[in-house]
Amino acid sequence: MCVGVSAKVVRVDKGTALVDALGAEREVTAELLEELEPGDYVMVHAGMAIAKVMQSGEEEAGALLADLLDGTGPAKELR
Repeated sequence: MCVGVSAKVVRVDKGTALVDALGAEREVTAELLEELEPGDYVMVHAGMAIAKVMQSGEEEAGALLADLLDGTGPAKELR
């Protein structure tokens, strides 16, 4: 199974970006996206920012992912 995670861009530098996903920061490849700026939200998969995403659903998606990982909340029905 492949999982992509939405993350907030903290810094952009020469084809890479520092992103924050659920409180964890990591460096990802950002060469696929043009005009990426700090504050943007991106979908990250396999160490690459693959698409810009809307901020509005990021908090809810993060909460659902956390629920799924720890087995609590409504996400437990998705198992």
